[in-house]
Amino acid sequence: MRHRNTATLLLGLAVFAAAALAHDDAWLDTQPAPNGGQQRMAGPYHLELVVAKAPPQAGEHPVVVYVTDHAGKEVATAGARGSATLLAGGQKASAALLPDGGNRLKGAARYAPTPDLKVVVSVTLPGKPAEQARFTPLAARPAAGGSDGGHRH
Repeated sequence: MRHRNTATLLLGLAVFAAAALAHDDAWLDTQPAPNGGQQRMAGPYHLELVVAKAPPQAGEHPVVVYVTDHAGKEVATAGARGSATLLAGGQKASAALLPDGGNRLKGAARYAPTPDLKVVVSVTLPGKPAEQARFTPLAARPAAGGSDGGHRH
């Protein structure tokens, strides 16, 4: 009986590890994001960052983050708070992210929407620890809708 329990435990761990690996950032970059942004893992969530794509000069632009679970189900952001730190062209900007209905957090910052843009987003949902993700939202990525890479829910 002990061998059967050990085998079951090992199989369960292998399935869990495979599922965790299937949700890495490289895989998310091959999937179409629901709102046209870039998705990243952040603990038990997927965060999708949507930033301005043009014009390339610095100016006051929106910063929007959508929160979903690993199955793509919207996670309500009422009572949440967040921040985004944006780096582009040697300039640094920050945006406070506030609930904006449904599963959205929204803010604005003065940044240049250029391919070198890097963004660090931190989101804290009510009663949960802060989760953080790093984005390169305007960098070239693999085409969306690629192979599922064995990804299963």
